[in-house]
Amino acid sequence: MKRLICFFVTAIILSANISNAQKPGYVLVIHGGAGNITPERITPEKKVLFEQKLEEALAAGEKVLSAGGCALDAVVAAVQVMEECPLFNSGKGAVFNAEGKNELDASIMDGKTMKAGAVAGVMTIKSPVEAARRVIDSSAHVMLAGRGAEEFARVQGLEIVDPSYFYTEESWQEYLKVKARIETEGRKGTVGAVALDMKGNLAAATSTGGMIYKKYGRIGDSPIIGAGTYANNESCAVSCTGHGEFFIRNSVAFDVSARMLYLGETVEKASGYIINEKLKNQGAAGGLIALDKDGNIAMPFNTNGMFRGYVKKGEKIQVYVFR
Repeated sequence: MKRLICFFVTAIILSANISNAQKPGYVLVIHGGAGNITPERITPEKKVLFEQKLEEALAAGEKVLSAGGCALDAVVAAVQVMEECPLFNSGKGAVFNAEGKNELDASIMDGKTMKAGAVAGVMTIKSPVEAARRVIDSSAHVMLAGRGAEEFARVQGLEIVDPSYFYTEESWQEYLKVKARIETEGRKGTVGAVALDMKGNLAAATSTGGMIYKKYGRIGDSPIIGAGTYANNESCAVSCTGHGEFFIRNSVAFDVSARMLYLGETVEKASGYIINEKLKNQGAAGGLIALDKDGNIAMPFNTNGMFRGYVKKGEKIQVYVFR
């Protein structure tokens, strides 16, 4: 009898150890946009600034995850750091539309509940990603747009700012140059984050100022669930950046999950195919970050560079700029 009891105790301990070994702990991945990011366009001094801000965003999200917080809170914390930084095309420093105004979009999705929230075309909400989070928590809808979204945010007690808050001289000068050429070209990128918390739940969030010199009212992929943002505990969490129209047409974020679930592909294979073959063959530029339920990371892009980084439990923060 004693031997039998010892056998079962040993089996339970081994089973627990195997289970713990299979758990990746927490993981957080972020991006700050993809595009023509080269050493010729990004000075060494500015590269350091980007790297520092990426590290700060990762640290903010990791603080939530390491304390046992949920993935949804972690992606919000990471994205908000980038929304407040004029280096990126989200929140303060967002690019200007054809009217010389800032129109902001954001979305977020919970892989556990499959609930999602988004705001589009907002001009006075300081943190669009926080507004998207409130759409999940405090409304029966998925997406709110324009003045309705702003009124919702005000009622929710979020910080409302004058549109001048989003202005930066760099973005304005870039707008003037593009306006003179009548083309859509810019160096700033959309921001996003995907996270896996210690309970095994995934979440994704994306925030952007959209395409520079866009037609007012234009909505890209960032606030659209399944196009620019997607999360499902059964597969992965995804945040995209790039030419939004193509990401919408191809339902890119959802497609990564679908290929994993229906074809049995890994997150690396699924996302790599979509970005480097499917989209590239269509002439679409961009990239994405993806994180599967086992903590595996993918950060493919078909441009010269993508601001990106990640952190895993027990490991140092890693950030990258160029290819």
